[in-house]
Amino acid sequence: MRIETAFLFDLDGTLVDSVYQHVLAWKMALDAENIELSVWRIHRKIGMSGGLFTNQLLRETGFAMEPDRIERLRRAHAAAYQELGRQVRPLPGARELLAFLTDAGTPWAIATSGRMETAAVNLAALGVDPRQSPVVTRDEVRYAKPDPDLFLAAAARLDVPIERAVVVGDSIWDMLAATRCRALGVGLLSGGYGSEELRQSGAIRVYEDPADLLGHIDEVGGRR
Repeated sequence: MRIETAFLFDLDGTLVDSVYQHVLAWKMALDAENIELSVWRIHRKIGMSGGLFTNQLLRETGFAMEPDRIERLRRAHAAAYQELGRQVRPLPGARELLAFLTDAGTPWAIATSGRMETAAVNLAALGVDPRQSPVVTRDEVRYAKPDPDLFLAAAARLDVPIERAVVVGDSIWDMLAATRCRALGVGLLSGGYGSEELRQSGAIRVYEDPADLLGHIDEVGGRR
């Protein structure tokens, strides 16, 4: 009896090359509120939930984050990303990886901390229709990464036990969430985090990008 593997993918920086567009969109939103925060500090927070983003923002800047300001930031980020998102492209091998899993009959889903208002841009670039493929966004869960809710919901959508799932992500927040829900974490370098950071956060393997993962898919439970 063989245990079949399911793959749960993050979206930004994992399947699409969109991390830096998100960083710049947040920078534009923060600047509009006269909140000074270096670009590199914003990058370190991409992948976590918007709520945690603003909590860390408060700690680092000392600004009061009233609900109205938080909502303005969210809307401004979404609007800026709609413009910058025109530059988003799939990462090397992303489409091929999803096609390979589909052809092999291996279940897969996408679980993103982004809301559909921004995720839709990335899904279109990737060629994934959320009406036909399982996609879970921030709109559908109570807590986002590093909480495991997104990946648990994605596994439930596939009707597979989370313990059979391989979580593929580019950030430490993905790996921490995978560890918390007892899935195996596989890290990709395509979002800007280093190999050692991903491993320390729980990644059992680290690859350069989706193309590199596809070339080594048998190492993490896939079959050629």
